[in-house]
Amino acid sequence: MKAKKNLNYLESVHRDGLIWGLIICVMIFIFPLAVSLIFNVVPQWKPLAQGLFATLPMYWAVGLVEIFTYVPMLGAGGTYLSFVTGNISNLKLPCAVDAMERANVKPSSEEGEIISTISIAVSSIVTTFIIIIGVILIVPLTPILESPVLEPAFDLILPALFGGLAVVFISKHAKLSIAPVILMLILFIFVPQLNRGTVGIMVPVGVLFTILVARIMYKKGML
Repeated sequence: MKAKKNLNYLESVHRDGLIWGLIICVMIFIFPLAVSLIFNVVPQWKPLAQGLFATLPMYWAVGLVEIFTYVPMLGAGGTYLSFVTGNISNLKLPCAVDAMERANVKPSSEEGEIISTISIAVSSIVTTFIIIIGVILIVPLTPILESPVLEPAFDLILPALFGGLAVVFISKHAKLSIAPVILMLILFIFVPQLNRGTVGIMVPVGVLFTILVARIMYKKGML
């Protein structure tokens, strides 16, 4: 009976996730179409095609990698919700991982599935409210936010976020963390093109590399 209930829950998650994913895809295409119709303008197809051919391969590759790396960590519900609301690597993934860590549940468990989905949903709601408040207060707060005193703090928000999570997981998996830490240090030190804008790409790369190293270490009896 319990297995049947769990199956029905997962079926509903996949059904609703597919529906909302298709709705978001339609909405994404509706906006440029609406702009074209309202202003009676049509993009130049040759430059558009050139730009798409230059960028699409990277985004398709990253998208496929993210599916294989994020799904085991976020669960079905968390994955659908994250891909609809966006900002996965910077916000949704750290939020879900921290929530499961505090609840002492594993990502692959039923409890982890529920905790991940709830945490990402709450994160999305809070983010939406913060954006609304930010839009309302952007004009009066602009002089404060652009202050040279606060600029270093804004530059370090993302490193501080991932640094806090890294301390927890590195302390629990010290052996496994050595290889990915060395890899990322080498890449970011010797490849100047990598910066905070490439986090969305480097997170899946780091996950795949860690899985490969973990597999090798497990086979050799080091884990």
